[in-house]
Amino acid sequence: MNNIRRVLVANRGEIALRVIRACKELGLETVAIYSEGDKGCRHVRMADRAVCIGPAPATRSYLNKEAILAVAKLTNADAIHPGYGFLAENSTFAEACANNGIHFVGPSAEAIRAMGDKVKARQIAARLGISVIPGSEGGLGNWDEVIEIARQVGYPLLLKAAAGGGGRGMQVVNSDGEVKDAFIRARAEAGAAFSNDLLYVEKYIENARHVEVQILADQHGNVVHLGERDCTIQRRHQKLLEEAPCPVISPELRDRLTAAAVSIARHIGYTSAGTVEFLVDLDQENFYFMEMNTRIQVEHPVTEMLTGVDIVQEQLRIVAGEPLSITQADIQPRGHAIECRINAEDPQNGFQPTPGLITRFLPPGGMGVRLDSHCYAGYTVPPYYDSLVAKLIVVANDRHQAIRRMLRALQEFEIEGIPTTISFHQQLLLNEDFQAGTFNTRWLENRFGKEE
Repeated sequence: MNNIRRVLVANRGEIALRVIRACKELGLETVAIYSEGDKGCRHVRMADRAVCIGPAPATRSYLNKEAILAVAKLTNADAIHPGYGFLAENSTFAEACANNGIHFVGPSAEAIRAMGDKVKARQIAARLGISVIPGSEGGLGNWDEVIEIARQVGYPLLLKAAAGGGGRGMQVVNSDGEVKDAFIRARAEAGAAFSNDLLYVEKYIENARHVEVQILADQHGNVVHLGERDCTIQRRHQKLLEEAPCPVISPELRDRLTAAAVSIARHIGYTSAGTVEFLVDLDQENFYFMEMNTRIQVEHPVTEMLTGVDIVQEQLRIVAGEPLSITQADIQPRGHAIECRINAEDPQNGFQPTPGLITRFLPPGGMGVRLDSHCYAGYTVPPYYDSLVAKLIVVANDRHQAIRRMLRALQEFEIEGIPTTISFHQQLLLNEDFQAGTFNTRWLENRFGKEE
């Protein structure tokens, strides 16, 4: 990597550690940024150099584009890796990096814009002959248009933010009487989260699986997929557990899904790692394009455990202008992998966040077990950011063995001082429906206890 020797990691927590480790293995120097609320975070100690970027609130630190670029120049960083969240899908920031002669570890600003507008992304998929969920052709002007679309496709419908994802700005609507209030709530939430309150609407498919395809694309025209992940287990549209491969799709459907993902990436001239998300209709045995995430995903370790491909290192090779280190023929997923997102939340109290001091932190180990975490005994989980404290990932020969291995690892994992979701994941994995693979996107809400 002749043109990259020092990488600034514009993120925090476990993903910052993940990127720093990948850089170290490639012989690259690292610069960490941290807020005043993150002085005790492990990524601060692991980087070759660390610079305080500002006060604890993200708007004054991790989202401060000008300050981050200033630190990059001050430390002579050649590239900035944004991780996920924060500025990872901010086309303006990607453009600013390029204008300042700094490599943005991700796709081009044009690709981010093309897929960042969910309405335009749907239109691109449709032009490629990929099915999209029935709904609005463009953004919605008012709630009356939702009622009009319901006349054509029926309820339930799902209101979604055109400028973002991650469950923000989403509202399920079951009747005409719910439309106005849901529209107002969704628009307010979208505006607050993305500074853009434009909404669109889709038919809400009730018996569906959320399946995504991981792709990698370099600057030499090479595009590969690394298989699919099942992300169906969600609460309030937030993923809680992911697994790969999806246990309910046929090889023929898998081939169609992965081909669709690759075609979208090729069409927009995509480079870097990306994820194309689909909704699989179990009743119709069909799939629909949902969106493309133009960044590394939280759940990328699931795919790494199956394929042996270091996705973050591939991102760094791509931005340095190197070709992918693997071809499609090299990618042979083996076994079954599961990831549990362990959050500082209290499942007994509506999953309320539980920031505070971790007094005991004993990680699990053993064959086929991976833990991505920035936490340790004596670390204080701050109240300013996402509640994720660890990602526990296992891989085994088959799904049954992977479930057993994950249960064993969860039993070993000890976190004291704050409530976490470890016990919730244990209950989930012991559930007969989950073990049989007979669940959909509404299963957790409808069949697994009460969802607050």
